[in-house]
Amino acid sequence: MRLCLDQHYAPQIAAVLRERGHDVISAEAEGELRGLPDEELLAFCVRERRGLVTENAADFMPLVHQLAARGDEHYGLVFSSPASMPRGADTIGLFIEALERLLRECPAEGALRNQVRWLRPPP
Repeated sequence: MRLCLDQHYAPQIAAVLRERGHDVISAEAEGELRGLPDEELLAFCVRERRGLVTENAADFMPLVHQLAARGDEHYGLVFSSPASMPRGADTIGLFIEALERLLRECPAEGALRNQVRWLRPPP
């Protein structure tokens, strides 16, 4: 599975996951993706067959419903919650571990096609 981290996440998360052999990019680190409107970021992820990791369920869920209404597909949305997984310099390792677990559980390209998941903190 290929992932794109929304600009809210530290680019170091994607860098470490790439070092571990996963195809993960960071919108914050990719010049053409930084600051893109949500619709355009999701369209990029669809074109690139990437799941999108974001904390922004309020904006992305309506976009997913619009895709479904048109009969279009997406390659997965993975939401995190600031309540269970707050973002910060001291939680980068937490996100790396949780995302790596998801990537190991769903290694195939398109494994999350048309699915929405919530990222769970490691046990």
